[in-house]
Amino acid sequence: KTLKVRLSEYEHRHGKKMAAPALAQMLSNTLYYKRFFPYYTFNVVGGLDENGVGAVWSYDAIGSFERLTYSSSGTGSTLIEPFLDNQVAGKNANGPVKRSLQEAIELVKDTFSSAGERDIYTGDSVHIIAMTKDGVQEEFFPLKKD
Repeated sequence: KTLKVRLSEYEHRHGKKMAAPALAQMLSNTLYYKRFFPYYTFNVVGGLDENGVGAVWSYDAIGSFERLTYSSSGTGSTLIEPFLDNQVAGKNANGPVKRSLQEAIELVKDTFSSAGERDIYTGDSVHIIAMTKDGVQEEFFPLKKD
């Protein structure tokens, strides 16, 4: 609720939507403000920066954050992060691989399918949001069918 109110206030004050880097900083400030009684959430924020380049920010419980190429959070992150290290960053492989949007979405599906089989807390579905300079594409992917 707090973030929605602040986003709405920003829109009314400035007449435009908040940019992703500003949103990343606002979330950090919000979490840091509650550092003595933290929310205990480990967030990941994704968006496009001022140059239209994809950006991901990863947070700890008290608002420390960093911009990364990719990130994961939650109980399945210990299973997902090494897979992303190999498939996205090219660690222990031949270097980073350039992928199309559809190939990247398939990679996300494979990654979460694998984590969902091994970690019961990963959840029943994945809400995939792909952002490009041309728009937003959303897809729901069920993990468990039982």
